[in-house]
Amino acid sequence: MQVNEERQYEVKVKKTAIVTGAGSGIGKAVALALLADGYCVVLAGRRAALLDEVQSLAQQRHGAGDRVLCVPTDVCDPVAVEQLFAQAVKHFGRVDLLFNNAGRGNPPGNFLDWTPAQWRDVVDVNLNGMFYCLQQAFRVMRDQSPRGGRIINNGSISAHAPRPNSIAYTATKHAVMGLTKTAALDGRAYDIAVGQIDIGNAMSDLASRMAKGVPQANGDIAVEPLIDVNIVGQSVLYMANLPQEANVLFHTVMATKMPFVGRG
Repeated sequence: MQVNEERQYEVKVKKTAIVTGAGSGIGKAVALALLADGYCVVLAGRRAALLDEVQSLAQQRHGAGDRVLCVPTDVCDPVAVEQLFAQAVKHFGRVDLLFNNAGRGNPPGNFLDWTPAQWRDVVDVNLNGMFYCLQQAFRVMRDQSPRGGRIINNGSISAHAPRPNSIAYTATKHAVMGLTKTAALDGRAYDIAVGQIDIGNAMSDLASRMAKGVPQANGDIAVEPLIDVNIVGQSVLYMANLPQEANVLFHTVMATKMPFVGRG
């Protein structure tokens, strides 16, 4: 039976992934899940010390060896993002997967009191940074041989429904949904599959406040259940390992009892 050239490549060569925001939380969990599955992984994030810790953990748990590359990167800087992808290609030869994950939460307090700089800080990371990474991934995946790859954007349940006083975070995550839909369409020409994972209450620095009580739509303060962040790692791994002709456009993984589905 004849096996096509792309399938032969998949069997013989380890796939390479770039994970942004890889130093902690969801990015760290996803990076470790990919490494456990045999991927080569480029760890990107602003804090080099945290990336080094993830690399050490990957060596201890998975014997990752030379399958890990740390590249300190500020995704708000398009030049730094271009260098990130250049280093990935130089080191591993290609990029098969981008987990477009780097993000930040809402500024504190009521948005009526925010400065323009506080608004821009969220937009620069959650929207502009995600676009810069997606753009570079498209360029690399378009030009490599075999052509193509997969991009998974980290959206949020906030891409579908807001929390009280979350206007910056929610606006950027709604915009990420637009990026995902449009890139999924434009990616067809280059054999690039683009999808989005929307996460509800995974245990991370960003979501830890849920366990202490957060405002609800009716004005109450309620403790919300959380899920282990490693569940998200396995969800991304599932999406990443689909055959190239298949794509999960939107995947929601959430705590079963979180107050998202229903009225509040």
